[in-house]
Amino acid sequence: MRALVTFVYLFLYTPIALVVLFSFNAGRNASEFTGFSTQWYGRALSNTFLMEALRNSLIIAFTSAALAAIFGTMAAIGMERLGARTRAIFDGLFAAAIVVPGVVIGIATLVALVEVFGVINPLIAAVWPGDQPPKFALGYGSIIAAHGLFTMALVTMIVKARIAGLGRDIVEASSDLYATPLTTFRQIVLPQIMPSILAGFLLAFTFSFDDFIIAFFVAGSNTTLPIYVFASIRRGVTPEINAIATMVLIASLILIFIARFLMREKTTTN
Repeated sequence: MRALVTFVYLFLYTPIALVVLFSFNAGRNASEFTGFSTQWYGRALSNTFLMEALRNSLIIAFTSAALAAIFGTMAAIGMERLGARTRAIFDGLFAAAIVVPGVVIGIATLVALVEVFGVINPLIAAVWPGDQPPKFALGYGSIIAAHGLFTMALVTMIVKARIAGLGRDIVEASSDLYATPLTTFRQIVLPQIMPSILAGFLLAFTFSFDDFIIAFFVAGSNTTLPIYVFASIRRGVTPEINAIATMVLIASLILIFIARFLMREKTTTN
């Protein structure tokens, strides 16, 4: 069993280790290590197209993660007030949103947005006084909406698990002391679930920042970092691509470790 587990981990992580190793390659051949150098990190960071794609990814990831954290928390709180059967239905729906393949979500989101734009744009054109009415199209908004809806399910499940662990006794005690529902939420519930909200935000940010499949369908003319990397490797893998992948890997791991620390720290405290 230990040999099998070791083989599985080697199979999963050896390619990642090779990507990191060859990001420090001195030569241009991504499959032949000719010496140690950090030049490709400098070239990647000085690439204007790459920096533009990185800026797009950061804006999209932060915005979608913030929306997911807000609405996911609201959904988690609302689900706790539902009956057992209704809550089980919503639990299944949120779980399905997490496990459904990204290509299905991407295609479904694209079709839905195209249909909505096809209805809204003619209505705007009919009432717009000028000759060039604004049009809804694929771009920042569509990517943020798609990522926000997808990652909201993740935040909801994380926050809901934390709320379930609180119990109703502290809320009832607050009510017995004549605290309003808003005061109870602001001073008692919110501080207790804040680490889970932050953890959900960081995980949502990581999922959005790293996503390629959904963004590929709804990005329109915008380019995110994963889309830029995919377009670049079609011309051949270079150490610059390995450097980009290494930096994204390190940033993602840092966010995941912070999220895990926040969740475990709160569990240990309680």
